[in-house]
Amino acid sequence: MTPLLSIRGLTKAYPGVVANDTVSFDIGTGEVHALLGENGAGKSTLVKMIYGLVKPDSGEMLLRGAPYAPAEPRAARADGIAMVFQHFSLFDALNVAENIALGMEDPPPMRDLTRRIREVSETYGLPLDPSRTVGDLSAGERQRVEIIRCLLQDPKLLIMDEPTSVLTPQEVEILFQTLRKLSSEGTAILYISHKLEEIRALCDNATILRLGKNVGSCIPRDTTARDMAEMMVGTALQTPERSGRALGEVALDIKGLSAASPSAFGTSLKDVSLSVRKGEIVGIGGVAGNGQDELLAALSGEILSAPGAVSLHGRPVGGLGPSQRRKLGLLTGPEERLGHAAAPDMSLTENAMLTGALREGLVSNGFLKWGAARDFAQRIIQAFDVRTPGPENAARSLSGGNLQKFVIGREVLQRPEVLVVNQPTWGVDAAAAAAIRQALLDLAAGGTALVVISQDLDELMEIADNFAALNEGRLTAPRPTAGLTIDEIGLMMGGAHGMEVAHV
Repeated sequence: MTPLLSIRGLTKAYPGVVANDTVSFDIGTGEVHALLGENGAGKSTLVKMIYGLVKPDSGEMLLRGAPYAPAEPRAARADGIAMVFQHFSLFDALNVAENIALGMEDPPPMRDLTRRIREVSETYGLPLDPSRTVGDLSAGERQRVEIIRCLLQDPKLLIMDEPTSVLTPQEVEILFQTLRKLSSEGTAILYISHKLEEIRALCDNATILRLGKNVGSCIPRDTTARDMAEMMVGTALQTPERSGRALGEVALDIKGLSAASPSAFGTSLKDVSLSVRKGEIVGIGGVAGNGQDELLAALSGEILSAPGAVSLHGRPVGGLGPSQRRKLGLLTGPEERLGHAAAPDMSLTENAMLTGALREGLVSNGFLKWGAARDFAQRIIQAFDVRTPGPENAARSLSGGNLQKFVIGREVLQRPEVLVVNQPTWGVDAAAAAAIRQALLDLAAGGTALVVISQDLDELMEIADNFAALNEGRLTAPRPTAGLTIDEIGLMMGGAHGMEVAHV
């Protein structure tokens, strides 16, 4: 049979880097095809060429055997190619139907569109109310909006970039049921993810990219996750090692922390209490949108709190701003790397200066020490294997995973007394995730108290000593991760706030 999409020798180069180097592979009708590779391997550039966002330098694509060279995404959509991006492009103040209409070339009358949204959502097991305001939706529901917007185009190829990064295990299973139904109806799916067990469960075939080249393929269900990861990086994968460590005195103490969300669509914190000792890692899980961003902001100093609500080594810091808290050793790494953790158009040197000025001595008598800042940025790049031509490159020029390595490395190298991070390995490959987790474990071994907020439950079970869950701005009592079951975690994430969870 003629493949649905044939990619033949696609090459795309940018100054200082060849993003794709003569890449070739086929995608069949109804096939779920994984595209794997470490951060900076060229996955994003490749799918942008398929979707008409980037023009290849050389090579060709064939769609159903005919030449295919979309000049823009509109042309790709007209040919039956749809894409669900990693970062949602939705307007919080509009409802579901209005958001979907904005993404259509020629939307039907709103009444007809609302009916079609209901039909498609029911057909594919993605329940969604067209009249709901997007700002009130969970991350999983927002993803449904993006998917349904694509399905209304009747796509022949659906590209999905890290679709499960903000989903609970239950939402992942719903998504997989939908994708399997689409596949059975003949829709091909090109699936990008760093979660290799998901690849094994869902995908028929996989193409592996490394440094822009196609270095191999495999059948995921017949290949271990470790073997796929090692094909991606080209070396043996190092597993994070937990060293035995004695816990010290309480470093971070949160008592009855309540704080209103600065966003009209956020979740306010309600009577949050938690103590974290030196050398301890507390993992905090929860469905996206349950107060994770607000908790990090309240601990970073972006949201001020009542006296005594947040204490560092017994000293109240609730009324101090971010710079004052950083000076005392309380450092944070937010979830949104581009725009919050890093300024997109600033260089890596400038971004290193933004949070490292005080603790790294990058300021002298009111003058910025740019040489020292550049050296600090270079140390981050080397220590965390950040793939970039150099520290003068803008933050937005990095792939998402490489920028994530940079912003986490920037905080880790400042030797924090307390470190609070939200989604530390979001969108990074298996090798980079292992390296980041090892860096966090090493910090704890050195006496740092850590709070790791993550929707990756496997990550929290791997590195955390204790686990708590956020639900509607409330935090459950922490419990030792040793022996904690997925069912118990699910109950905690669903709002079971008492110790009775232990007996369910």
